[in-house]
Order: sequence, then C-alpha cells, then structure tokens
Amino acid sequence: MSLAVALPQEPAEPDAPDGTPRYTIGEVVARTGLTAHTLRWYERIGLLEHPARSHSGQRRFSDRDLAWLQFLGKLRLTAMPVADMVRYAELRREGEHTAAARRALLEAHREEVRQRIADLQATLLIIDCKIDMYAERQQQL
Repeated sequence: MSLAVALPQEPAEPDAPDGTPRYTIGEVVARTGLTAHTLRWYERIGLLEHPARSHSGQRRFSDRDLAWLQFLGKLRLTAMPVADMVRYAELRREGEHTAAARRALLEAHREEVRQRIADLQATLLIIDCKIDMYAERQQQL
C-alpha cells in the first residue's frame, strides 16, 4: 500500500495577456545556454529588464527577452566589455532617439573585433609555422 500523497500541481502559467508565450527561468536556461545565476546577474546589473512575474513570483520571460539574451550572448562571444553592454542596454531602454548612439557603440565594438581577428590571424600564421617546423623535424627523424 502506497502512502504517497498527490501534491497539487501549480496551475500552468498563463501566457501574456496578448497570448504570446512566456518562459520560466529553466526554459530560458535550456534555450540560451546561460545559467540561472547569469540571468539573475544580467537583471541585477541592468543588462536585462526585470521580466514579468507569475502569480507565484517566478520570472516569466518573453520571446523578446530571449532574442535580447541571444544578442547579448553574441556580444559576450565577441568580448564586448560588460560596461559597454550595460551602456547599450541603457540606451535601448531610453528609446528610439538613442539609435545613433547605439549604432556608434556597435561600430566601435565591430572595429575592435576586426582588429582582434587580424591579430588572431597573424598569431595563427606563427603557430602554423611552428607546427610545420615540428613536422619537418619529425620527417627528418
């Protein structure tokens, strides 16, 4: 005889009033590869607007939040400094009149990325030369 008690499940969270889906922090973690800790940190430092909350207080993220997080991931991948990312997020929240400033920030970052790519290409040439040198030595043995 089982004494297990069926616990009431929390009702499924409703979508946004306009019917668009909302995602739990766990679903966002699965979709973005970010950790829950990172999502909370992004919210704390101003990279992510405070997401909607469910009736139980859990964060509920929108498709727009997911798209923004994916963009932030690309900025991090290209090593944009967090301070610049926060500045970009602030400008974004201020509205469309900041488009020129956001563009300038991205253009400056793009130039830095291009320079790093050039530096990496030069470094790869050196590494390739070293590898070729070792290969030649092994062939001589």
